Amino acid sequence: MPIINNPWLRWHSAEALPEILLPHPYFRINAFSMEIFWYGLACFRFKSRQLTIIADPYAPEVGLTMPAARAQVVTVSHNVPGHNYVKAVKGYEHAFDGPGEYEVNGVFITGVASYHRGAPGERERNTAFLYEFNDLSIGHLGDLGETMDRKQIEAFNSPDVLIVPIGGGDILDAAKAVEIITELEPRIVIPMHYAQPGLKLSLDPLEKFLKEMGAEAMAPLPSLKLRKADLAGEETRVILLESQGNPS
Repeated sequence: MPIINNPWLRWHSAEALPEILLPHPYFRINAFSMEIFWYGLACFRFKSRQLTIIADPYAPEVGLTMPAARAQVVTVSHNVPGHNYVKAVKGYEHAFDGPGEYEVNGVFITGVASYHRGAPGERERNTAFLYEFNDLSIGHLGDLGETMDRKQIEAFNSPDVLIVPIGGGDILDAAKAVEIITELEPRIVIPMHYAQPGLKLSLDPLEKFLKEMGAEAMAPLPSLKLRKADLAGEETRVILLESQGNPS
């Protein structure tokens, strides 16, 4: 099976993943610890027994319409319409939009100060979030535009799942995304914030990132269901998710 030159990173198509990672009638609520949905752009829903979190809800002006969303917690990485449309989420009790350490229902949430792209001294703040559930950790880099320094890398603590922007322009491009993946060594990488139908942003296509990773095209999954036991081994898998957001 092909691998990229970096010894830390290997890719697998969805067909090559362990069966437990793929949608299957076998799954019941007690069969997995976490289910991850992609709502388009940088918006994700993380559903566990402990807590449901929505990250980076977007406004309709970006060209997509979010599905109905409900969660106890909302996180916002960057205070712009593509990431801060909190009112799209029903029933939330907490909204976090900056650096800090938070705890809700036994889930630890760490906001790590970072930056959107821009000239030195003029860069807008971005907050990358690390979510630590009972037995799984997820890193969401938000609207990150600059590579992370050593302090930021250490704060992120090698998450099991890393969700990384790849679209270029004012955010990470494919090459810089791979640099961060190499540093953080996650078990699973989910790309986000790239060109998709209806989106009114000029972003690179997914294929550019797959090429940088040495990966071939693969079928996206409707959602990703995970247990800690599914993450054994040293290889980093690239997983694609279907966007649940529709063109406006």
